[in-house]
Amino acid sequence: MALTPNMRGALFMSLSMAGFTINDSIFKLLTDDLSIAQLMFLRGVVASTLIYLLARHRRALRPLRFLRDRWVVLRVVGELGGTLTFLAGLAQIPIANASAILQALPLAVTMGAAMFLSEPVGWRRWAAILTGFAGILIIVRPGFEGFSPYALMIVGTVIFATVRDIATRKVDVAVPSLFLSTVTAIAVTLAGFVLIWPMGGWKPVSGSQFALISLAACLLLIGYQFIIMSMREGEISFVAPFRYTSLLWALLMGVLLFGEYPDIYMIVGSAIVIASGLYTLYRERIKSSDKPASRAAPRHSP
Repeated sequence: MALTPNMRGALFMSLSMAGFTINDSIFKLLTDDLSIAQLMFLRGVVASTLIYLLARHRRALRPLRFLRDRWVVLRVVGELGGTLTFLAGLAQIPIANASAILQALPLAVTMGAAMFLSEPVGWRRWAAILTGFAGILIIVRPGFEGFSPYALMIVGTVIFATVRDIATRKVDVAVPSLFLSTVTAIAVTLAGFVLIWPMGGWKPVSGSQFALISLAACLLLIGYQFIIMSMREGEISFVAPFRYTSLLWALLMGVLLFGEYPDIYMIVGSAIVIASGLYTLYRERIKSSDKPASRAAPRHSP
């Protein structure tokens, strides 16, 4: 049985989340010994090399004039901002908490798609979006004991990632996903290099540390490629909720690698956010079933 574009997009999103979450776990393990900037640079060198070679092999590289495309530039800015804010927050708070806050991203993307891509969103889904953001407040707990200002860094990640995903949708379909992945990886690598000295300078790297960094780079490649493919394959409102699979991976990694167990606030807040996101998916499926086939069909990737 052939997969529909939406089903392929959902599968790609799930694979992307697994790659990103395990990569994040490795990164968090290494932050006790190396700075965020140095890790970004070293991981980026490996990831950029792999992505470039793959893009060259598949003849996905394009003339540099595509770098002037405003949506490509905006996507890179969103990815760079999201990377910096997420890694800074991840180093200081439990990985499951960081992942739980990121679960608001499908709601934010749905809101962004309504505002900037003219995708219709009714009052029920707007209510679900607001409810989901209330769940984020429960997780973050601003003004209460247990509040960490670093959690706000992850909220910033949600904003940057929303910009990235909306920009990805607007990039011309003639631009290959691998080209976008290559440009993004190189930009993040250069940013890490520039920040090494302001963030404490260079520290010696052992063979085992570099091996873990290389593994993280490979997982990052999987995440980069599959998230672009997912956002360009299916409808955003259908594909985005499958980001929730990252929370399952984050809970597992938190327990196994860091001995981190979720508290009641994280559990309740996550449940609210996920329920809100699933409801938006339910409403979208109802709405899509009412469309004529010619209008309901998603755009196919090239």
